[in-house]
Amino acid sequence: TSILNVKMSASMSLLNTSSRRAGAGGFKTCPTRTTIRSVRRRPLMKARAALDPDNANVLVCGGGGVGFLVSKKLKDMGSWVWCMQRSETRRSQIEGMMALFAKADALNMEQVEKVFDGIDDLDAVVSTIGGTVAEPLADSQGNINIIEAAKKRGVKKFVLVTSIGAGDSKDATPPSVYETLEPVLVEKQKAEEALKESGMDYVIVRPGGLKNEPGTGSAKLTEDNTVCGAIHREDVADLVIKVLLSDVANGKTLSAVDPAQMFGEPQFETVEV
Repeated sequence: TSILNVKMSASMSLLNTSSRRAGAGGFKTCPTRTTIRSVRRRPLMKARAALDPDNANVLVCGGGGVGFLVSKKLKDMGSWVWCMQRSETRRSQIEGMMALFAKADALNMEQVEKVFDGIDDLDAVVSTIGGTVAEPLADSQGNINIIEAAKKRGVKKFVLVTSIGAGDSKDATPPSVYETLEPVLVEKQKAEEALKESGMDYVIVRPGGLKNEPGTGSAKLTEDNTVCGAIHREDVADLVIKVLLSDVANGKTLSAVDPAQMFGEPQFETVEV
């Protein structure tokens, strides 16, 4: 999932320090004013269900945090959910919610293809796969393997969860944070580009710094690549499911933030899904 949660408390401390030192031009946490404008659409542009969750076949790759929450919520909506995991640590939890466990290392293409071969009529894939600063290849090659396998099987929709700071959102993060996380952010960009070139319907969701508290229900999606802030994992999961089930965000790369936990006093338009 998004790696801005790595050393989040340390990063937030850095940001707070930066804010105090930078004055009006620095980043601020918990701003007193954030202006948000929703993108207004004509009636014909209202969100429509591209995928009916009832009896849909969905593969969720990466079951910790956001991935696990996405799986559980889709199961509650009536979907058939396969959870691809590298280890069996969460197997009992996955099977306990009546999802299907599929063991595979995303960096092993043979194992990935075996998972896909075992699912008939796969409708969609959600990937929250991520590595670490020390071992970031899962962010690129791991996701690329999944993308290639999905394309080969004719999957209709792919939702990739990366992070603010990847690709053209590099400047949204404070320099000290980007420098720390650069190894994974660079690899995430490679996966984003591979998905864009895949020919599948896709949405890329870039969350800000991840928190474990219950969702607030106030998180937003935006095409503005300059926003930065924090967001709860449960809210990310809800947004991922919304873009999965709707056509409105297809082909878009969206940052995901909670307006109450943003840095600075940004003005940005939201994408309503």
